[in-house]
Amino acid sequence: MKYVNANKVLPEKLIMEIQKYVQGETLYIPKQETEYREWGTASGGRRLLDRRNAAIRDSYNNGSSIRQLAEEYYLSPETIKKIIYSHKKAGEKH
Repeated sequence: MKYVNANKVLPEKLIMEIQKYVQGETLYIPKQETEYREWGTASGGRRLLDRRNAAIRDSYNNGSSIRQLAEEYYLSPETIKKIIYSHKKAGEKH
């Protein structure tokens, strides 16, 4: 998080109004919600995980066991179960 001196970016009247509530403190002003992105969207990490998880579900549906998938992807069996069952559709193998 970058520190910016309020005197350099805010109008004097606004600074005087803020000083009614806080003075001499560091104040965090969050981004507007419309500026937030979901985790991994900028770096591509989310897309990679989505692809990996789809491959895990496909392998499971094609006969791989949870234990085999855990070893192959270096994940715990519990994590593999969460991936498999979180996107369960009607009629798919349990």
